[in-house]
Amino acid sequence: MRVRVFRCCSLPNVLSMAAPRSLLVEGGRFRDEENAEDSPTSKKPKSDAKLPLSRWEFATALGVFFIFSTGLFCIYLTMPAAEYNKIKLPRTIADLRVLKDHLATYANLYPAKFILGYCSTYIFMQTFMIPGTIFMSLLAGALFGVVRGLFLVVFNATAGASSCFFLSKLIGRPIVSWLWPEKLKFFQAEIVKRRDKLLNYMLFLRVTPTLPNLFINLASPIVDIPFHVFFLATLIGLIPASFITVRAGLALGDLKSVKDLYDFKTLSVLFLIGLVSIFPTLLKRKRIYE
Repeated sequence: MRVRVFRCCSLPNVLSMAAPRSLLVEGGRFRDEENAEDSPTSKKPKSDAKLPLSRWEFATALGVFFIFSTGLFCIYLTMPAAEYNKIKLPRTIADLRVLKDHLATYANLYPAKFILGYCSTYIFMQTFMIPGTIFMSLLAGALFGVVRGLFLVVFNATAGASSCFFLSKLIGRPIVSWLWPEKLKFFQAEIVKRRDKLLNYMLFLRVTPTLPNLFINLASPIVDIPFHVFFLATLIGLIPASFITVRAGLALGDLKSVKDLYDFKTLSVLFLIGLVSIFPTLLKRKRIYE
């Protein structure tokens, strides 16, 4: 009887002891989960306020920038010492006129060195998205004329855009997703819809100012545009706008502002050329509906 009484009395005690323990365990787990969520090492999506770039990606971009900068500086040292203080990137049409007057003599005396420095500077600016390439295009027209100037501008713009393409393929996804999240989604959807006629669509984007060239260069590898399509669209699609800019460089003295390059008439011509480039796509879509 004593054993039975002991068992009957001990059962509630066991239950009363087990219940707090279970609550403590569950409470501990709950607190651990809260602490894990607040912990900086927990796997939570990073805030959009901070640039999501890893250390090796940043180091790679910095290394490429350093290599380009070193090469450009070595070319700069080959110029006469008297020209050092006169060389700077133009930011206005007035600055460009002054730079053109200083470089005209040097370009005639040392054409190979000048072209090497010009191409290196243009590609460097295009690769690292440094604004001012439109002034470089105007300078090409002012110093070399339409034919040679157009060849130089298209070559450098294509080479710089290609370098930017591969750099973005390496480290660009977090940067583009951080800067233009909605625009990137829109671009991705448009590429998926036009995958069959992708070259025509890319030509349209290059010819017309529908999307900025900077965004196209950075976003193209992220949305899986093949490089050969990107290269051909860039090489061909930049010719009309480059021709307008280079030709305007011949009359640099009459140009008041960069905005004068692209008036309503010029933009209308560019959009007309762009519509011609996507005409096969529109025709195919019409046949499918019929």
